[in-house]
Amino acid sequence: MKKLLFAFIGGLVFGLGLILAGMANPAKVLGFLDLAGQWDPSLAFVMGGAIAVGLVGFRLARSRALAWTGEPRAWPGAKGLDKRLVLGALTFGVGWGIAGICPGPALVLLGAGSGKGLLFVVAMVAGMALHAIVTRGDTK
Repeated sequence: MKKLLFAFIGGLVFGLGLILAGMANPAKVLGFLDLAGQWDPSLAFVMGGAIAVGLVGFRLARSRALAWTGEPRAWPGAKGLDKRLVLGALTFGVGWGIAGICPGPALVLLGAGSGKGLLFVVAMVAGMALHAIVTRGDTK
């Protein structure tokens, strides 16, 4: 129950942050990505603030043996760049640039009843299913 409560609170704070920052507005995101046109740098400040908060949060979390839910920490084991990471990042970036939406804001838009959010989430789930099929049995 504690784990579910923390997940709910974390998701709520994250979603509200996306809305307040304008990250759930595809037009605002596309304005940020339009470096050759009418560039809107405001999301750079949002991202900078998120990185600063994240650095502090991870620093504090690394000093604790257990999560707030009482469970042991599970940190990623992979280090460095590989082909799959680079291709995944490029795919993510191209999709973000085309749609102006990434997975977090897509869920916020879906919750708000947006047709664009629904389309994005359906496409995202289809892509995840395709990935699962293509990489079935693949150990890395």
